Amino acid sequence: MASAHGIDPRAFEDPRNHYPTDDQFYASDRPAHPVLPEDRPRGGGPTTTIKHRGTWATVALVAGIVLLILVGIALFP
Repeated sequence: MASAHGIDPRAFEDPRNHYPTDDQFYASDRPAHPVLPEDRPRGGGPTTTIKHRGTWATVALVAGIVLLILVGIALFP
């Protein structure tokens, strides 16, 4: 049993004991031309900045929540 796979030397001719190389194994389910276009190409995109809600909208939202809490406390002491 000096084989790397522990195969009995008498069974070397058995086709069930044929082990493909790593390249053959990993290439078996690959297409002939495995290079695919990128789904999200890098760079060269639009140069306009994304507009977010301003800080005033955030301040108004926080102030509204605080006001709602204060009104709730004032109405139900």
